Amino acid sequence: MAKPQPEHTQLPVVQRLRIRYAKRGPLRFTSHRDFARAFERAVRRAGLPVAFSQGFSPHPKISYASAAPTGAASEAEYLEIGLHAEVDPQWALRALDAALSPGLDILAVQVAVPGAVSLPDLIDASRWRIELPGVSPEQLEQAIAAFLAADEVLVERLTKQGRRRFDTRAAVTLLESGALPDTAGGVPCAMMDVVVRQVTPAVRPDDVIAGLRVVADLEPPSPPRATRLAQGTLRPPGEIVDPLVADEQASVKGLNGPARQAVAGSLS
Repeated sequence: MAKPQPEHTQLPVVQRLRIRYAKRGPLRFTSHRDFARAFERAVRRAGLPVAFSQGFSPHPKISYASAAPTGAASEAEYLEIGLHAEVDPQWALRALDAALSPGLDILAVQVAVPGAVSLPDLIDASRWRIELPGVSPEQLEQAIAAFLAADEVLVERLTKQGRRRFDTRAAVTLLESGALPDTAGGVPCAMMDVVVRQVTPAVRPDDVIAGLRVVADLEPPSPPRATRLAQGTLRPPGEIVDPLVADEQASVKGLNGPARQAVAGSLS
């Protein structure tokens, strides 16, 4: 017996929504696969007219860009969804946000302009804030100075292709230190701001911390906390352009019609 096909499977995509979302609080431990399942359920609950691929195993036309590693919080995750009917992006933002658990928050929804550059091609760097409980700002500054002075900082990590040894230094374009207010009886908590270019294999926050361990024996006594603040196109002198902003600017410069009017939510 043939497998039942989802309703509207054969209908073409007439609108693509680009979505910025956040992973906050305990839900930073949600894996990418678990988020994808939760988002598909939210799409169904919200009643979005999602388009499906064709064939014997149709799946919703949803694509993700550069998902943050499990355990990292993020204010700048992105996906694109294809729809077989047009919807108001402001309505889509409210409906999806209400259908997701608090901590998985929809921040902005925008219609992708026809012929737009693909979402992954608008992302080549990320900005991270990494908190290091138990590490003083002075310790972190010394470690950062050693890291930036090195021509190469090799670390090892287990990847899908097996254990890989790679250079973290070349991917880091900015590394600055700071301090957070004391939160636990005077225990110091240093903080660093990191801008990392996308490379293969990807250099993640824990790889940067491993690099500081290599060059300066910096070993945080408590688990670090990483939050992605932005990702997009890297412009000098270190500015990262939100891909939704870049797409909107392209539509204003070169396209007419409804595509210009399709911004919803906050593009902070």
